[in-house]
Amino acid sequence: MGNSTAASKAAVPTSVSGAPEPAPGAPGRSGQARKGSGPGTGSRTSGSSHAERVFLVQTAFAELGGSAHGPGEIAECTGLDDSVVYRILQSGIYQRIFERVDRGLYRLRTSAAQLAFTALDHRLDGATSQTALRELRVATDGGLAFLYMVAPFSGAQRQCVDMAVGDSDLAELGMTPRDVLSVTRSLRTGASGRTILAYLPEVLQQRVLSEPVPDQAGPGVYRDNDALRASLAEVRDTGYALGYEECMAGWNSCAAPIMWDGAIMGAVLLLKLKSVMPVAPVDVIEATKEAAAELSRYGAARPTADQA
Repeated sequence: MGNSTAASKAAVPTSVSGAPEPAPGAPGRSGQARKGSGPGTGSRTSGSSHAERVFLVQTAFAELGGSAHGPGEIAECTGLDDSVVYRILQSGIYQRIFERVDRGLYRLRTSAAQLAFTALDHRLDGATSQTALRELRVATDGGLAFLYMVAPFSGAQRQCVDMAVGDSDLAELGMTPRDVLSVTRSLRTGASGRTILAYLPEVLQQRVLSEPVPDQAGPGVYRDNDALRASLAEVRDTGYALGYEECMAGWNSCAAPIMWDGAIMGAVLLLKLKSVMPVAPVDVIEATKEAAAELSRYGAARPTADQA
């Protein structure tokens, strides 16, 4: 998913037999393990098995953020020895998991995203999401219900993939197609955007915080990054976000996160006119959280029949 977290968790082959040894002068000839601050730190800095080391290297790309990294940087993040990282990267090139983009710099191939898409296949269908959104609309006395998911090809953004709005349309909402492609895709605007942003890794949060506020955003949008960060902490504490005219004037909202296997995948958004809902009541908040929880349950991994 672009820089999505799901892609960074895709499985990789565990065999590196036949991988070339580092050339003289290549990173890691000293053979000494590093003590990093990333996922490989702790009592097993070199990894308890080869498979664990491979997973640590792949996870490091998500932990570090950015487009490409060198073996030394990955070793520092994982706590692995430079030469171990170098051999894993070389093997991963032949297995089409990593690619060399410059001298000494590597990144995940798009095949990692393909594995993630395969992992997500059959998790959620349109009938399931429509049922949850329509039930939310009924429970909130005609609220407009939307399903936003992390956008797969546009970095740390969101896109609307389903909705239950009755006979309403964009014109009635005071929105144009241009607004949909600018304001509502930003993760720093709106209750659903901030809900997703609250559960993304720190490196992705920093990327979003560095982006400008969309010009068409509503009067209630968070323009101060400190206030925005505080709102993200509140989302994580309460499990929902409330938006007051963030994306457009005259509309308030409530959103709750959709989590699959511990990773943020999207958010359910409930939208109502400010004149009808000046403050979101408890029943609206609970109904929105329940709709998100239902979609989270459908997406969660389950044991197969022979594993149960």
